Amino acid sequence: MGTSGLVEIKRRIQSIQSTKKITKAMGFVATSKLKKVKNRLTDNNEYVKVIEEIVQELVNSLPDDYESIYINRIKGKKLYIVITSDAGLCGGFNNNVVSYFREVIEDKEESEIILIGKKGISYFDKFKLKSNKHIIDMPDVPTNKEVNELYNIINEAYRNGEITEVNIVCTIFKSPINQVPKVIKLLPIEKKDNQQDKYIIEPNIDSVFNNAMNLYIKSKLMECLLQSRVSEESARKMAMDGATDNATEMLRTLNIKFNRIRQSIITQEISEIVGGAEAQK
Repeated sequence: MGTSGLVEIKRRIQSIQSTKKITKAMGFVATSKLKKVKNRLTDNNEYVKVIEEIVQELVNSLPDDYESIYINRIKGKKLYIVITSDAGLCGGFNNNVVSYFREVIEDKEESEIILIGKKGISYFDKFKLKSNKHIIDMPDVPTNKEVNELYNIINEAYRNGEITEVNIVCTIFKSPINQVPKVIKLLPIEKKDNQQDKYIIEPNIDSVFNNAMNLYIKSKLMECLLQSRVSEESARKMAMDGATDNATEMLRTLNIKFNRIRQSIITQEISEIVGGAEAQK
């Protein structure tokens, strides 16, 4: 391989260097976003924990003859909210959550599906899944606006009897290298018969219980959106870091190859010069 080979290798080196700059920059951006949304998740987790305890104690304190659509509702059509990402370059994040959803859904024909995220569309097409509603362009850090939008959709359908169970399919952040898809049952709330907590509920059961359920539903929706976003940014950071490391290794290999070819060309030229000088003696 002569000079033409050196030109080709040099062109490849320049291309990989450009790609490396992009992946490194995207890794920095993902790190910044991850830190921001992770702090928000940590703060929200404490709030959710308190709300869950209050609601469960409240449910256990309700009279045995108390009836509510939020407790042990009869079986009917289920709603699944599947959370994917709007942006790509996040490894197997979207494929994992949609594949998991396909495995856990019991009856696609008798279920309503809300898909969140642009990238989930192609994976739904791949696995021949259909959504009844599609929500896109979620912000980097979910806000009350997005939560309220989801809450209004769920609350209207649930109160009208169109659905009798609500499940959220999202990715739970365990560690930077471990994000696990999971189904979280949002409604109805299960009353634990073996845990009877007795409290005096004022001013009346209906107003207190309904207000508590509103807070509970919104807090769980926010939790799932934040968990999914943290998992997405963590997966994207790992993917970009991996791409940057691969680019670095490819550059090292190409530079070695480039230097060897150049050295062989120089050696050949020196040999030709020496040979020519010897021939003239």
